[in-house]
Amino acid sequence: MNSLTRILHYVWPYRRRLVASFFFAILVAILWGANLSVTFLVVKVLLQGESLSGYVQNEVIATEDEIQKKQDVLKDLANSIHLQNAKENQPDNAAHDELTQTDLAAAPVNLLSEHSRQQRKLSNASRKLLALKWIQSKILSHVPDDQFDTFVLILGLLLITTLIKGICIFTQDVMVGGVVELVTMSIRKECFRKALDLDYQSISDEGTASLMSRFTFDMQQLSQGLTLMGGKIIREPLKALACVIFAFMVNWRLTLLSFVFAPLIAIVFYKIGKTLKHASQKMMESMSRIYKTLEESFDSSKVIIAFNGARKHRNRFHHENKEFFKKALRILRIDSLTSPTTEMLGLMAIFIALIPGSYLVLRGKTEIWGIQLASAPMDIATLSMMYALLAGISDPARKMSSVYSKLKKTVAALERIFTIIDRESLVKEAENPERFPAKLDTIRFNKIDFTYAQRKESTRNNEPILDGVNLEIGAGEVVLVVGENGSGKSTLVNLLPRFYDPDKGNIFVNEIDIRDIRLKELRNHIGVVSQETMLFDDSILENIRYGRPSASRLEIESVAKKSHVLQFAEQLPDGLLYNVGEKGHELSGGQRQRIALARAILRDPEILILDEATSAIDSQSEILIHKALKDFAPGRTVFIITHSVGQSLLEFATRIVVMDSGKVVATGPHSTLVETCPIYQNLLSAQVRQRSA
Repeated sequence: MNSLTRILHYVWPYRRRLVASFFFAILVAILWGANLSVTFLVVKVLLQGESLSGYVQNEVIATEDEIQKKQDVLKDLANSIHLQNAKENQPDNAAHDELTQTDLAAAPVNLLSEHSRQQRKLSNASRKLLALKWIQSKILSHVPDDQFDTFVLILGLLLITTLIKGICIFTQDVMVGGVVELVTMSIRKECFRKALDLDYQSISDEGTASLMSRFTFDMQQLSQGLTLMGGKIIREPLKALACVIFAFMVNWRLTLLSFVFAPLIAIVFYKIGKTLKHASQKMMESMSRIYKTLEESFDSSKVIIAFNGARKHRNRFHHENKEFFKKALRILRIDSLTSPTTEMLGLMAIFIALIPGSYLVLRGKTEIWGIQLASAPMDIATLSMMYALLAGISDPARKMSSVYSKLKKTVAALERIFTIIDRESLVKEAENPERFPAKLDTIRFNKIDFTYAQRKESTRNNEPILDGVNLEIGAGEVVLVVGENGSGKSTLVNLLPRFYDPDKGNIFVNEIDIRDIRLKELRNHIGVVSQETMLFDDSILENIRYGRPSASRLEIESVAKKSHVLQFAEQLPDGLLYNVGEKGHELSGGQRQRIALARAILRDPEILILDEATSAIDSQSEILIHKALKDFAPGRTVFIITHSVGQSLLEFATRIVVMDSGKVVATGPHSTLVETCPIYQNLLSAQVRQRSA
């Protein structure tokens, strides 16, 4: 579906405001055309020295003469039809003025056609006379006879209509602006909701910088484009249409001549539009890379300072900005070419109507080379109004050309935003979900194969992370999962809360496949403490409460005590209400990890996962966390992914699972694996050497 069509879904709730703004746009268009038509009155009064009442009276007399002539012509045609019919069918009938239906039915085609044409002209002349008489009686009675006073009155009316037009433009822009902000907010919220519904792998694949670019730069482009679509893109074509209608009323033949270049203008805009859209997409991708550079630089500021790497990052930032500049400059060139091209074609369109019109005025004729271009001789005032109206068409066209590039940027931004909204999560919700078992007995990994989506697309490194893993864990076990980096231990355990789904195989809780359990319910029974602890820019209390939002202050304090958070929180200025800062940077790594453990404990999960939770903290914090786990673990199934198998863990661990190259190579108690598993022996030896060093 076209992106601009899809936007209607978000606009529809505010349709009444848009209809009201459209009404004001119509008023602007009518006033625009009316103001340009004043050219006729100015030329008549100021340059030709005529009074308006005198001009209208002359027009009344001329129209009455025209009506009389048409009536005479119609009488002659009626006589001719009667005579023709008498010769062929009714030789005894005398000619008369009135034509019956029988006369018309028997009339020759050429006479009947001419009769109809003259009848139409008579009707038009009669309507014109009626309008002139109305103007004489209703309007001219209020117009002063003095030419200067008349001229001042015209200028006064022009000023008033311009003021009204300005008020209408202001009102329309305000109404459209409000709708645009509401629509942008709706799309931003929808995009954010869909992004949060994605699985962890898809979010990682998109990347923070790319997502941020969509929520900032792309949304800004969208907002600008919607403002134009609701404002200029509606108002300017209506202004051009009003001028076309007024110009058609003056001389439809000359107006049609000015549209000779319309197909050429359409082709130019089509070609430019395709190029602009492609260039805009490239520019937005370049902006995403700038965001990525900024994100990496600021997140890694400590490393950059420590290794004097600022120059390297400045060079990279300069390179990305240079690429963005090249793409933006390309759009600027195309955009800059659009306006003069449109202006030139518009001027040529005006000239192609103005030159024949000037010939008709200066030579006092109504046709050129036998082609009739006017129903009556034109004067300089009519030609001036014609030129003003045609110029009034070209002005909106010129303005539209200046917003064309912005519209194409909007389309490109919409497509990038809708790719997030349309992206399907790789982790699907169960159609007919089952309940999580009331009593957990076993967790079983059955023939698990898994490869990350990025690796599947890679031709260089597409080996599976997990390869035919079989593992069964009993309820209440505390399992240490160990192995070298890249062995797949974290990936295996992260399949349990369905951060990812296996490519092949199943994970069963008792005998229920976890893919058949509602995601929210499954994750409500699982607590996770990751290596990279993420805290929110809020108080310690609220970061712990995140594990269970309904928890009371007393419950949070109890958990904080068990996880040894109170030990350091009581020394802070505001205690548990102390703000941890962005990503918890106000605290040490060990303090952050204890808060993360408290958050998981507050959830009171049946399954607890610690993914390298103590790998980056001090030994004192590690001992405290292991002590808290030892007290919390009984009655729960605990998975601890670790590199370091210390005595504090072995005191309450019931089993160790050893992984290598995506396979489970051994499982059992520490005492058995030390004797029988070479890989486990190597891990322990490396651990001893590291501690010795």
